Amino acid sequence: MAKMTERMMELFTKVPTAILATATNDGTPNAVPVGAKKIIDNETILISDQFFNKTLANMKTNPKIAVTFWEGHEGYQLKGTVTIETSGQRYEETAAWIEDKGNKAGFPLKSKGAMILKIEEIFGLSPGPGAGKKLV
Repeated sequence: MAKMTERMMELFTKVPTAILATATNDGTPNAVPVGAKKIIDNETILISDQFFNKTLANMKTNPKIAVTFWEGHEGYQLKGTVTIETSGQRYEETAAWIEDKGNKAGFPLKSKGAMILKIEEIFGLSPGPGAGKKLV
């Protein structure tokens, strides 16, 4: 497993939206913005599913995903394997977090599942000679 640095975790937490990329088994890509995201530990992130359709179908048949986030000229791409949790303590905590988030925004939200990404590789997105290079 690859581990995020403190700076990577700080930036992931700070940016309001990341891009979640999935693909079908035949390689058809799909990318969606996600805002309901949090760090579990330096090797694992959680993304809540409120609206996934193609994305969820893709993850069920091809659990390899990428999550990209950036601010200004600094950014990272996390790649790994996702598991989907729709019951249990972590899902219940996610559902409560999302309901609270929706209530505060004045927009009802319901989590359909917790997507757990175990990070296997991390790539840099910053412009320059290191752009796109594997960091971890």
